[in-house]
Amino acid sequence: MTLAEKISITAAFIFLMTGLLTGIWKYAAMAASPRATAPRYVDIAHRSSLMYSFAALVLATFARYSIYPGWLNTLAAVAALSFFAFAIGTYIVHGLLQDTSNQMRKPHRLGNATLPPWVIHGFMGLLIVAEVGGTLVLGSGALIAIW
Repeated sequence: MTLAEKISITAAFIFLMTGLLTGIWKYAAMAASPRATAPRYVDIAHRSSLMYSFAALVLATFARYSIYPGWLNTLAAVAALSFFAFAIGTYIVHGLLQDTSNQMRKPHRLGNATLPPWVIHGFMGLLIVAEVGGTLVLGSGALIAIW
């Protein structure tokens, strides 16, 4: 098994466990709420963690078949998976702080602080490059191999 596969499968496990644990948090918030709802970012953290766990397994499969060198596959997997983790972490922080119902709404809040727009847009730009780029490398390497 390659390093990219091992990292991806490990991330899948961590993301799945995060999804299950945030599901408990979501349930507790719903049970305590008069409207039977959880804070928006608790719900988003729960759902995204589950979604990213399966995405990590897809990346592991792509890495298994990719014709690209191991170092490139590992770099691509780490790039995409790191930003999956950063996104989940951001959702958890907003869920804990209950500071926003939309992290893209201006002014950008993080607890009592206001973040400058370049921080949010810069992070989103890096996220797009890392997630799309990493997936493109692994997926294209796998497609070239099978066709």
